[in-house]
Amino acid sequence: MRIELVRGDITRQSVDAIVNAANSSLLGGGGVDGAIHRAGGPEILEECRRIRRERYPDGLPPGQAVATTAGRLSARWVIHTVGPVYSRREDRSAVLASAYRESARLAARLGARSIAFPAISAGVYGWPMDDAARIAIGTIR
Repeated sequence: MRIELVRGDITRQSVDAIVNAANSSLLGGGGVDGAIHRAGGPEILEECRRIRRERYPDGLPPGQAVATTAGRLSARWVIHTVGPVYSRREDRSAVLASAYRESARLAARLGARSIAFPAISAGVYGWPMDDAARIAIGTIR
């Protein structure tokens, strides 16, 4: 196994699976989520709507992961996961680690040999980047 840190556009990575830092609605949004939905096209949203209808009518819980087609992306799959919102009062690091772990487990079940992860929860969810990176790398190792 090799871990490589890359700064760039996740939608342009040549990997089997791209992980989406989604919100619980799975219906698109801003940041990484919006970029993946825009680049991948409507097929991703269609599958997300089906997943919401059939499996998660109340939304995907933080720390869990589901997979869809990657649509027009070069990847085969998009793995959607919801990270926790950062809190100074409550330690939510186990939920963040779960988002990485469940995404990696799902990728393995799908047969993905390469995965691109964004910095889950480190954008609008406010997780400090250094701590988010420590949790991500420690979990994936």
